[in-house]
Amino acid sequence: MAASLAVAGHPCRKLDEGDAVDDDEMLASKESDEAEDDPKEGAVEAGPRRPRGRPPGSKNKPKPPIFITRDSPSALRSHVMEVASGADISECIAHFARRRQCGINVLSGSGAVANVTLRQPAAPGSAVVALQGRFEILSLAGTFLPGAAPAGSTGLTVYLASGQGQVVGGIVVGALVAVGPVIVVAVTFSNAIYERLPLEEEDEGLLPIARVGSGGLPADPSLLSMYNLPAPYLNDPDGLAWAHPRPLSF
Repeated sequence: MAASLAVAGHPCRKLDEGDAVDDDEMLASKESDEAEDDPKEGAVEAGPRRPRGRPPGSKNKPKPPIFITRDSPSALRSHVMEVASGADISECIAHFARRRQCGINVLSGSGAVANVTLRQPAAPGSAVVALQGRFEILSLAGTFLPGAAPAGSTGLTVYLASGQGQVVGGIVVGALVAVGPVIVVAVTFSNAIYERLPLEEEDEGLLPIARVGSGGLPADPSLLSMYNLPAPYLNDPDGLAWAHPRPLSF
């Protein structure tokens, strides 16, 4: 009678012993699963494994080229010059150096010249020889500096062949007139520094000495050439005299 009242008169049904046991087992199983999911103390969790090999689209791609838009002030630039027929080769190259404000080193030349005057240092008294006629250029070399330059630092040295096969050479004195087009291969440079050799041991590692003009006053910077030479030393052979070599002892 009481059991029927409990079922009919109360909204909650009385749980029997079997239902209570099932609920306890479900709760214990849930707690066990949660305990297994939690990392144990001291254990290291392993993250997701990375796939082996390169990822797609990771091949070596060509790097864009690097363009240098400004030349180095110490760089050499090559030139192929064509001297017109009837022009003075020496004067044309010297004029080019003055206009461009750069030094020129002549590497080679080809073509024909006429009526050349040469100085031959090996001959007694450094004889000057005047050659008449047409000659083919075998070798042409020299250096030209802009503006004032040390004596002997500019000029051309040429080796010529005559129509009879004779070869003559020397330092060009005066004009070197082209007969037909003459091709000259040369390089230009800048920021050249004049050095006196051999270096003295006490001078090595010292700072440059301040230049002094006449009367003990500092030299005018406008009189200094790009080759670090004061004005009194330019075109003055005595001011640029070399020291005599020391005799060798055996």
